[in-house]
Amino acid sequence: MAEDSSRPPVGGTTVAGALARGASDLRLRAVDGGFDLSIGATLVLRHRPDDPAIFVGEGRADVDMYRGNYFLSDRLDARIPLRHAMIDGATVALAATPGGDPLLALTVEGGALALTALADRLNRLWLRCVAQPGERLWGGGEQLSYFDLAGRRFPLWTSEPGVGRDKSTLLTFQCDRDGRSGGDYWNTNYPQPTYLSSRHYALHLDTTAYACFDFRDPAFHEIEAWEIPARIELFAADRFAELVGILSTRFGRQPPLPAWAYEGAILGLKQGMESFARMEAIIAAGAVVTGLWCEDWVGLRETSFGKRLFWDWKANDVRYPALRERIAALNARGIRFLGYVNPYLAVDGDLYVEAVDAGLLARRLDADEPYIVDFGEFDCGIVDFTNPAAANWFAERVIGREMLDIGLSGWMADFGEYLPTDVRLHDGTDGMLAHNAWPTIWAEVNARAIASREQTGEALFFMRAGYTDVGRYCPLFWAGDQSVDFSRHDGIGTVVRAALSSGIVGNAYHHSDLGGYTSLYGNVRTAELLMRWSELCAFSPVMRSHEGNRPDDNLQIDGDPDVLAHFAAMTKVHARLAPYVAALCEEAVANGLPLQRPLFLDWEDDADCWGIETQYGYGRDLIVAPVIEAGVDSRAVYLPAGATWVHLWSGDRYAGGSTVETPAPFGRPPVFWREGSRHAELFRSLMHG
Repeated sequence: MAEDSSRPPVGGTTVAGALARGASDLRLRAVDGGFDLSIGATLVLRHRPDDPAIFVGEGRADVDMYRGNYFLSDRLDARIPLRHAMIDGATVALAATPGGDPLLALTVEGGALALTALADRLNRLWLRCVAQPGERLWGGGEQLSYFDLAGRRFPLWTSEPGVGRDKSTLLTFQCDRDGRSGGDYWNTNYPQPTYLSSRHYALHLDTTAYACFDFRDPAFHEIEAWEIPARIELFAADRFAELVGILSTRFGRQPPLPAWAYEGAILGLKQGMESFARMEAIIAAGAVVTGLWCEDWVGLRETSFGKRLFWDWKANDVRYPALRERIAALNARGIRFLGYVNPYLAVDGDLYVEAVDAGLLARRLDADEPYIVDFGEFDCGIVDFTNPAAANWFAERVIGREMLDIGLSGWMADFGEYLPTDVRLHDGTDGMLAHNAWPTIWAEVNARAIASREQTGEALFFMRAGYTDVGRYCPLFWAGDQSVDFSRHDGIGTVVRAALSSGIVGNAYHHSDLGGYTSLYGNVRTAELLMRWSELCAFSPVMRSHEGNRPDDNLQIDGDPDVLAHFAAMTKVHARLAPYVAALCEEAVANGLPLQRPLFLDWEDDADCWGIETQYGYGRDLIVAPVIEAGVDSRAVYLPAGATWVHLWSGDRYAGGSTVETPAPFGRPPVFWREGSRHAELFRSLMHG
């Protein structure tokens, strides 16, 4: 197979020239023995000898990984304030003392600062950016607990997010005790070293090393990186929406979703051939279905965690006989078939043997043999995507021939966040730099396979893991593995914050597992949770159900007549919204705005919108406030100033700039549409059923 030079480099950006877009007014000015760096009229760095903004150092990382949960610490040997600045045109040489040897050089290049370490030993950087009272900060990739990052610290390392994610809860304690897997508020599958400030600028750290945003000090924002990054990119715009559009261009604008993905629900069922019969019963109950997603198309294995898939990426003829023919029959009815894949190969599968024989797996540092990862009672090898032959083999041999060629129209592309750091890769990249880059590289392999069959924009894969530039390749994200509950840091409400935070850094399309995923220690779904999650998904780009990690222990959408009837009704709402979603997809392609968006993107002049993170604009014309608490039948909804808003279900009109206590019976989640919208007739039709 020929080498593909389009694979993104592990350590840097893939888009030359995009850095300066929206950031041409970057100014460096010598002041009082130091310097100021501004973008437009916004001061970003203030460096003085007695108050330095830049530090360098030396450190050695300690990394402990257990089944995708990472525990990192730094054995820091030095942290050196660079007090002395020597400015020559667009370049600053920084030394620890006057007359000392410069240790770091900064050069303004377009809309970025290029950084050069002038001492080989340096592998740590700290940057202190100017902070202002009341400043809001957003971004950080996909954050699940907080949309506004101000006042907190956020390590940026792709990993399992944890179960519970709240050290005060029993569930998190139990998961920490038994599996080191409880997590915390900052753990995420998809971090990204990018933040947006309410002062109308954005900063991006061009590195795949471990990084950290520390927003706890009112005087400065401290940015940390475990290498000297190649660049610090800065962007500015007069309006937040324009700034998000600039970032979507920088990180890669996605194609529009295929119509089949939003014209009906995608049923997640994993009961082998029984899945087809269950799908027919759900359709007979009135549900609008355009996809059948069977993770278990490859077969199952039983573990103590629950039912796990057999990670050998070929159709299992015992569990799904004559699958190609069944897929063709579904396609004739307008129903697509979706599967599951990840970048690991089970050691007891055929593809593992094939990959070993061809030398396509990552190796151990201490031996010339495959690196084996324990995924919880089964072991796997890692396909080494830094080897062009391995990337091409997986794209063609696995995704192309085993999936696309038998008719799959989509799949979950899972587990991009598990790359160990003590691994030997084909291209020699250190594991500490490859780890965060891996989700983007994995996304590119999937996108390449789809492009090879000329199905870009028609076939669809979705990922939970991500990092810088992942949106260039991944057409759809999902919010990961929520607990099957209403809990503050791991339940249904986290998917709203996830959509807002990932969208603000340029990703247009987001969705979640309807009903959540993780069920442990007796935590199981309720009918109320399934119905509230159905309502949320009806007003999301993709409505996809999931049976969870322990389907036999948990209520399913077809396990209760009332839940099924409610689900069917919500699929009809979702399907009726398809023309509106299609228009939002066109808008996303044109300007990069996410479909689910913070209110301030469209209503920036209303400052009361800036702090809202549990409701969202679904485009400019809908305000959605999903019920994310148990036992409530109403919720307060803020309606942005500058418009009149119409309650979707009653037709009652409300002036913007007000908070409305809104009834929320099952089947009628709080949703309002903007009077004067060109989609007004569509919205009125929903009110009348």
